[in-house]
Amino acid sequence: MLKEVEQPKIVILGMGNLLLQDEGVGVHLVQMLNKEDLNYTNLEVIDGGTSPEVVSLIEDADKLIIVDAVKGDNEPGTIYRFSLDEVNLDLPTKLSLHQMTLVDNLRMLELIGKKPKDTIIIGIEPQNIDSGLELSPEVKGKMPELKRLVVQEIKKVE
Repeated sequence: MLKEVEQPKIVILGMGNLLLQDEGVGVHLVQMLNKEDLNYTNLEVIDGGTSPEVVSLIEDADKLIIVDAVKGDNEPGTIYRFSLDEVNLDLPTKLSLHQMTLVDNLRMLELIGKKPKDTIIIGIEPQNIDSGLELSPEVKGKMPELKRLVVQEIKKVE
């Protein structure tokens, strides 16, 4: 009898504050993904919110996909995709409001040998991060594309 091979563990971590419009884009995407069957058995879709501690949520992941608002000084709704290796972690300017927390958590995991093998960040340039529960039209209109990119990252592991 053949032993069933377990799929690599993928974690999708949506970051953001739902009370600050586009800043909550990662959480909005996670809520959207949780309503669908993504056809991958070893997948965790996590609302990271603004949590400063995500180590326990992402340790031992083979692939970590972080979704967040990213300040890149481009047009609102611009979508970014980059690996952690492409980010200069020592820059004084943060791309994301959560960058420091995530970086600290990933460095901690690296020290204990449990860092995800592959980390991809998918972000979107916010239009508005004022108080409010709704995404701006610029960001809301890009949600299907954001979802498509995340699903594409899942399929790259298979």
